[in-house]
Amino acid sequence: MPGGTEWILILVAFCLTLVLPILAISDIVKGEFRNPNDKMIWVLIVLFMPIVGSMIYFWVGKGQKIGA
Repeated sequence: MPGGTEWILILVAFCLTLVLPILAISDIVKGEFRNPNDKMIWVLIVLFMPIVGSMIYFWVGKGQKIGA
């Protein structure tokens, strides 16, 4: 049975691998981008590289949206 610290690491790993890409894809789908192709490109990036792609989107991609 995992101890307290191990549960925290398991929770962080779960959030990074499942929750972060879901949040990124939902934000991408709901948003409007300056270039119409950017939406599809960001979805593909997040799908093929879930953890890294999501982090890159939240750091770089949100600035490409209209009204950002």
